[in-house]
Amino acid sequence: MSSQTHFFVPIFFLIFLTTTLTYASTTPKTQTLNTNPNPPQIQYINPKLPLKAFTSSKKYEGSSNLVHLRYHMGPVLSSSPINIYLVWYGNWPNSHKQTIKHFLLSLSSTSAPSPSVSDWWNTLSLYTDQTGANVSRTVLIAGEHSDLRYSHGTQLTRLSMQQVISNAVKSAPFPVDHKNGIFLILTSQDVTVQDFCRAVCGFHYFTFPSMVGYTMPYAWIGNSAKQCPEVCAYPFAIPGYMAGGGPGALTPPNGDVGIDGMISVIAHELAELSSNPLVNAWYAGEDPTAPTEIGDLCEGLYGSGGGGGYIGQVMKGRDGMSFNMNGIKNRRFLVQWIWSPVLQACTGPNKLD
Repeated sequence: MSSQTHFFVPIFFLIFLTTTLTYASTTPKTQTLNTNPNPPQIQYINPKLPLKAFTSSKKYEGSSNLVHLRYHMGPVLSSSPINIYLVWYGNWPNSHKQTIKHFLLSLSSTSAPSPSVSDWWNTLSLYTDQTGANVSRTVLIAGEHSDLRYSHGTQLTRLSMQQVISNAVKSAPFPVDHKNGIFLILTSQDVTVQDFCRAVCGFHYFTFPSMVGYTMPYAWIGNSAKQCPEVCAYPFAIPGYMAGGGPGALTPPNGDVGIDGMISVIAHELAELSSNPLVNAWYAGEDPTAPTEIGDLCEGLYGSGGGGGYIGQVMKGRDGMSFNMNGIKNRRFLVQWIWSPVLQACTGPNKLD
């Protein structure tokens, strides 16, 4: 989502609340579907799967003739590779850093089995600019900076986020990478950010020359573990008002509600930043200050059968942890789907129909 808003609990929760009340007394919280061939250690699950959720339709979940995603003639991140400059703001355990970096490095790795993170990123490569150049399939971590001293305190605003970037550029130092670079600012669980939890879980925009010295796209995502996991780490945590009336929280594939929830938001923001880096490329709606982007269109969808408050069919390992795609180093992740410009619908690498 652009700099304006990012609700990570789906808008269709309102629909979900009424729907789940209907199903609660008659439908078990989890249905297990036996689909073959599958490795014996993997189950496909879909919390609260509605009956007859799957059809022969090739219009995947979330498709709608009412969605008018349009290209507005701006650039996409077509230069290869896409260089990510990471800013770790606050106190970050190395284990958390490793999980996130493994996800980022999985975006363009071909070593993970399908359904993979790189399969998911391939949908991004279908987006082009006016010259026909596609979003790059290659993503690298080009540099890192740890702001351990909380250079701008533990309460950040959208404006001070640019100051955090400026400090990192000077301290790391990061090169001026106009052609290939993006900044990814990740704040630890003890840092509050303007509108975090209330209206956003992350956002993307671009730097101001007056603040940073030049214009470059950036995204910010916060760790919601202590502040609002039920909002920004759903479905690994669920709102209290859903207790007893909806699916139980899923078990995070990397063992941490905040980090696993954060990874899906990172994916959401990177998808939108890549296809709409200067907020003048791919989005729906007429207002560029409040665009509906390719992640927003599929928010809350993780698998086939999803929609109307259902996350869709995902996988569960023998360890009980839920996921929908594989990464490097035997990592597993649960990442939301994104809008495909070819299918004109939401899709992901774990789609079944």
